Amino acid sequence: MLPRLLCTGLIVSGLAVAGGCSKSEPSKTEVENASAPMKAAAVIEKKNVVDKAPESGVDYHSFANSNDYQVQHLDLDLSVDFSRKVLEGEAKLDFERLNDKNQPMVLDTRELEVVSVSANGAPVNFSMGEKDGHLGTPLNIDLPEDATSITIRYRTAPGASGVQWLEPQQTAGKNHPFLFTQAQAIHARSFIPLQDSPKVRITYNATVHTPRELRAVMSANNDPKTAKNGVYEFEMPQRIPSYLIALAVGDLQFKPMGERTGVYAEPSMLESAAAEFADTESMLEATEKAYGPYHWDRYDLLILPPSFPFGGMENPRLSFITPTVIAGDKSLVALIAHELAHSWSGNLVTNASWRDLWLNEGFTTYLTNRIMQFVYGDERYQMEMALGYGDLQADLADKEPRDEIMAIDLRGRDPDEVFSNIPYEKGSLFLYELEQKVGREAFDRFLMEYFNHFSFQSITTEDFVKYLDETLLKEHADKLDRARIQQWIFEPGVPEGAPHPQSDAFAKLDPVRQQWLDGQLAAGDIDTKDWTFHQWKYFLDGMPEKLSDAQLKQLDNAFGLTESRNNEVAFSWLMIAVRNDYEPAFDRLENFLTSIGRNKFLRPLYRNMVETGKKDVAARIFERAKVGYHPLSVKVNSLVIYGKKEA
Repeated sequence: MLPRLLCTGLIVSGLAVAGGCSKSEPSKTEVENASAPMKAAAVIEKKNVVDKAPESGVDYHSFANSNDYQVQHLDLDLSVDFSRKVLEGEAKLDFERLNDKNQPMVLDTRELEVVSVSANGAPVNFSMGEKDGHLGTPLNIDLPEDATSITIRYRTAPGASGVQWLEPQQTAGKNHPFLFTQAQAIHARSFIPLQDSPKVRITYNATVHTPRELRAVMSANNDPKTAKNGVYEFEMPQRIPSYLIALAVGDLQFKPMGERTGVYAEPSMLESAAAEFADTESMLEATEKAYGPYHWDRYDLLILPPSFPFGGMENPRLSFITPTVIAGDKSLVALIAHELAHSWSGNLVTNASWRDLWLNEGFTTYLTNRIMQFVYGDERYQMEMALGYGDLQADLADKEPRDEIMAIDLRGRDPDEVFSNIPYEKGSLFLYELEQKVGREAFDRFLMEYFNHFSFQSITTEDFVKYLDETLLKEHADKLDRARIQQWIFEPGVPEGAPHPQSDAFAKLDPVRQQWLDGQLAAGDIDTKDWTFHQWKYFLDGMPEKLSDAQLKQLDNAFGLTESRNNEVAFSWLMIAVRNDYEPAFDRLENFLTSIGRNKFLRPLYRNMVETGKKDVAARIFERAKVGYHPLSVKVNSLVIYGKKEA
């Protein structure tokens, strides 16, 4: 997931953790002997637990006792009911017993109505535990001693956090409803009862029943030739974590883009999407050449309605993509490179907990930039790197030290809070420094071997550091410093002397901007005919906080910024307009906020409005728009505007 185009070790002693912690912290022995839910309960929603580091390999955001039982395979049979906005059916979980204790199995759920649970063809006792504000509700199941599978009949809630139901008017075609899921970070439990932890990898099969006129697709083997008959069957033969299970249902058509790549979209968007992302096959081939084989058979894209809260989601075999990156000139396709790169870093080698997210996103951001270089050349690579560095600096200026750590302590917090430019851009910059020190050829070889060594595994930050010790650090002991590596991963900020990616294409814009600000150059005299989106973004984002009304009008009249169709450029301009009370842009601002659900845009704009005294306007627009937002967007922006989760 890509935040810019939006979407872990030891903690430094003395850093505070958000949320609370109890005055009587459990002993180390008690924690080590506890099941996963007991470990979570020992630290989550309690006060003053920062004396000890997060325990490596423990998922503090799952109730599941995956040290006693580990699910191996999931069979789903679900019916999609648009009238009631529920998914209903059953989930059969095949599991392996890891000891002979025969304790109750604990699964993760959120707002699920569990109708029955059976094992060996007979009902078994189950109970719902205490609801947690971040984690949902544990499902406790009594098991027969010989049981190796259970079947759970259930239905989802209409407001499930990982499911969005769209009315026909909220889609491109306006004729049919649409459904899509978003499981990352811990939202799979809102539509499937399971061990919702990235350290648990499963295969799955699914049968999905839909209205006959609609098509279902999943993060599995999709056959575009399957007739629309209301029943769709899927198989995912590779082991994946739960957050990569994904489903969408709508009026979808398919167009191939290459031998292994294609795009699903509503009919009115299909051709433009296929043209915009036509280089996907080239990206796939270039990445394979550098980092090893693609293990997922096909790589297709699903273009979602604009309410999708992220730029993209790397669901294997079928990445979910926002339509906001269809700019008509391929200027925003770094998002496609990012989601494709996750096929190696994230989907193939996965973070074992959300503390370790940088292993997914830092590696993927680094690979994204390399893919862009492979396909589009050095100048594009340098601009992407420089923009990423700027995004990182902005986040570092805005965050508390504890949130600047790559191996972040998330105990007591919603794991959705981990998504920032720290795991993405700081993680990428760390890898870029390693590359600079050992040389690109050696570092590419290390990455290929790393993906091969840990393929289809979920690993911790400590696993990575140990592997680094045994490989790159041993081979290049004269060039790498283990203490500095520890500093990168486990301490706030960016180490002194870190690389500072820059672009000649940006450097020449600084004097132009300054000349205009000084009144030495009229906006209409600036030669922008060859500017890329990246240069526009750099030019606008480098403006001072305050501009005069005359300056704003001059820019707008010269370049039509209020009406820009490139969403990245429009976003940068609207941020300036909000800060400076530029009323001619306010109609576009409202239209932008009510037609796009991508949090990369929504959250900064709403926050900007609140901070500049426009909270009432922000609230009015939000109340109008939220019916079309994803539940995650509603939660995040309610916090920004009202200081609470729900408006």
